[in-house]
Amino acid sequence: MSMVAANREDQAYQAPISSSDDLVYQSFSRGAVASTVLGVLGLLSFFFVGLLLLPVVGLLLGIGALLSIRRYPDELLGKPLALAGIALGGLTLCTAPAYHAYIYATEVPPGYERIAFSKLISPTGAPDQPPTEALALDGQQIFVKGYIHPTSMDSPKAKKFVLVPDLGTCCFGGQPPLTHMIEVTLTGDNFATRNMRKQKLAGTLRVNRALKPIDGLEGVYYTLKADYIH
Repeated sequence: MSMVAANREDQAYQAPISSSDDLVYQSFSRGAVASTVLGVLGLLSFFFVGLLLLPVVGLLLGIGALLSIRRYPDELLGKPLALAGIALGGLTLCTAPAYHAYIYATEVPPGYERIAFSKLISPTGAPDQPPTEALALDGQQIFVKGYIHPTSMDSPKAKKFVLVPDLGTCCFGGQPPLTHMIEVTLTGDNFATRNMRKQKLAGTLRVNRALKPIDGLEGVYYTLKADYIH
């Protein structure tokens, strides 16, 4: 075999040479993905104001992810996700607080005074009896929010139940502190259903100086004859 033929054979079987330095590995930005997820979950803040933290975190993660993607465009993917997270977080933060402010300003029926459940609760370390501030509300037309105690309803639809201030008592049942309960009696065609949603009630509050007996619980100091429930 001639020298020329041997050289041609070597060239025919020579593999192309590539450098590992030319390989670029790309991955999705975790911040961009998390931003989109939190942006979607943040829409729940229209129903639960306490979840407004989700769009805040989602917005910050989206901004951070977008800056990283711009800094390393050949290594990181996910710019559309980061932009989506920023848009969702920003939109929610602009609209959800305004929505809740509108609800707060318009939810009390005319003729009723909004009171916080905390006004009825005895101070820490004090006897579990109506405080002076609660005694002053006897006979007043009030608007109050709370949760239905799970053992206080004797049917799926009831005219009478016990209202408590927080989900802890609502979910786990048991005997709440005495000043943490209002026995509610609904008037007219109103009735309550079993649920874990915060109830809005308006009616006439009565503050008893002695415990009023109630089935399944030790008793109550507060009763509410409610002509509005939502």
